[in-house]
Amino acid sequence: MPPNTNRCDLPLLVSMGDPCGIGPETIVAAAWRGELHDAVVVGDVAVLRRAAGFVRRAQHPDARDDGPRLPLVQVGSLADVHALPPGALAVWPLQGLSSDLLALTVGEVHADAGRAAAAAVRQAAAAIQAGQGAALVTAPLHKEALAAAGEHHPGHTELLAELAGAPGQPADVRMMLANEHLKTVLVTVHCALREAIDRVTFQAVLDTLRIAHRSAAAWGQARPRIAVAGLNPHAGEGGLFGREEIETIAPAIAAARAEGIDASGPHAPDTVFMRARQGEFDLVLAMYHDQGLIPVKYLGLDEGVNVTLGLPFVRTSPDHGTAFDIAGRGIADPASLVAALRMARRLIGRAPRQTA
Repeated sequence: MPPNTNRCDLPLLVSMGDPCGIGPETIVAAAWRGELHDAVVVGDVAVLRRAAGFVRRAQHPDARDDGPRLPLVQVGSLADVHALPPGALAVWPLQGLSSDLLALTVGEVHADAGRAAAAAVRQAAAAIQAGQGAALVTAPLHKEALAAAGEHHPGHTELLAELAGAPGQPADVRMMLANEHLKTVLVTVHCALREAIDRVTFQAVLDTLRIAHRSAAAWGQARPRIAVAGLNPHAGEGGLFGREEIETIAPAIAAARAEGIDASGPHAPDTVFMRARQGEFDLVLAMYHDQGLIPVKYLGLDEGVNVTLGLPFVRTSPDHGTAFDIAGRGIADPASLVAALRMARRLIGRAPRQTA
């Protein structure tokens, strides 16, 4: 979609996630609360009807009618959504998939489930890039199911980077996890810890600072205060515990500051997140996955939102996984999905829905 295109009349697109996980259940639970009033689900209508039944039975175990009360309407194209009756949840079916997803056991890894989850993301991303959708909100997928399906991407971030980039050249993207108290952006994402250390280079840190700085304008911060965490304990303690801070991270911070980016550090990783939560910084740049995500998730999975920075469109996601252990029971909390929907609306400048 070209910059400055008016997204006001375009729907949010929600990929259904792994059909054997809790994604479909959180989607219908959020829809029952009115949180998908401007959204279309990209997925399988039968899977979503089954999920609605799970949620209905969990909420009304004594009711004789355990069928879904939520009207689910399959649409042939995104252009059809404006003709739907109020309160209906539009479902845009997956194209080119013939698998019977209802035959798959809920709560288990299946290659067909991974294939369907990836297809939903691809279909939604293509529609947004063609100017048919406002933003993408992704329900969780399962990395083992993706691998079983032959996907070489370990997660959403890498898949979306490939879809948004040129052939053979993925888009340069970064993962941000955010809630009302803390925002963290990662230099490295899904890889072994030993490999992550090697990936912390001058260019990787500088590029991450640039992407975070540019992206912050989307939520109203033209010059965010970015704190950069060190890689080693105590940020290396002047070289006693490692020299990455001296030889790699600090020079990248200096280069970013020369470009007008308000970056500071490297700060001791064990205190920088607390300082950011107390208001000293707007963002924290973390060097690897768990360093950045544990502090946010500790504050509550129900509030966390995963945002992919550097894409040509807005993408948000809950910060939890497929939760196979509770899938099919209808008890999954949709709060993180609701937070992801609201964050997506905020980032595209869509006003929140007025409630009576």
